[in-house]
Amino acid sequence: MGLLDAMLGGSGNGSNAAGGFDAQQVMALVAQLLQQSGGIEGLLAKLQAGGLGEAAQSWVGTGANQPVSGEQLGGALGPDLMGALGGLLGGNGQQASSVLAQVLPGLIDQLTPQGRVPAAGDASNNPLDALGGLLGGGAGGGGGLGDLGGLLGGLMRR
Repeated sequence: MGLLDAMLGGSGNGSNAAGGFDAQQVMALVAQLLQQSGGIEGLLAKLQAGGLGEAAQSWVGTGANQPVSGEQLGGALGPDLMGALGGLLGGNGQQASSVLAQVLPGLIDQLTPQGRVPAAGDASNNPLDALGGLLGGGAGGGGGLGDLGGLLGGLMRR
């Protein structure tokens, strides 16, 4: 069972509690969100500007993660981004925000293990490389932002 499956309460067989979406769909959703937001730092800035700064900082910090609702997250990130992300799930922005509300607190927490966002020059600041390392894929030598296949492969190996 991969980390994302565990976070979603899944059985590791592709099904999970995120509205029937499999881990690959959710992984693609998170990867696209991070890429379009400018990485972890950009995503946190969007959440801060959208009124979710305190919750987002709790995900980065070392204490308990504050939950957010899909409605709150969709409001903070905006309908255009949520609509585009919803298309990755074959659905709409409301579905995307609901799924992201389930996974983002734990995922951001895991991507910031020392309670801080990686610096811009830090190799771990590349969001897909960071996700790949966290989930067992890693970009390992040149895939960078385009190596979603390797990332997803790492997710499924765990």
